[in-house]
Amino acid sequence: SSAMQGHLQLNVFKPVIAANFLQSVELLSDSCNSFRQNCISGIIPNFKKIDQNLNNSLMLITCLNNKLGYEKCAEIAKFAYKKGTTLKEEAVRLNYLSDKEFDILVDPKKMCNL
Repeated sequence: SSAMQGHLQLNVFKPVIAANFLQSVELLSDSCNSFRQNCISGIIPNFKKIDQNLNNSLMLITCLNNKLGYEKCAEIAKFAYKKGTTLKEEAVRLNYLSDKEFDILVDPKKMCNL
C-alpha cells in the first residue's frame, strides 16, 4: 500500500509548509514596513478639515430618526445633498428643528459612545 511508507502523510511536507509560511510572514512584514515608511510617516492630520467633514456628513441624519422619523429625515438629507447645504441648514429651513435642538440631538461623539 502507498500509505505504508508515509508518502501521503503530512509529515513529509512540514518543511515546505514552514518555508512557505515564513516567506509569507516576511512578505507581509516587508509590506507593512514599506507602507509605514512611504505612506504613513510624515502625515499630519488636518483637524480643521476632519472636523468640517465630520460635522457636514449626511450620515449624521440617523441621529434625528427617533425624533423626526424616517420620512422627514430622508427629506432633510435629500435637500442637503441636492443643494449642497448642511443637514442643520435644511432642518431649520424646513422648520423641523431649531439650531439649538439640532446641536443637542446631533452629536457625533454620542454615536461613537465617547
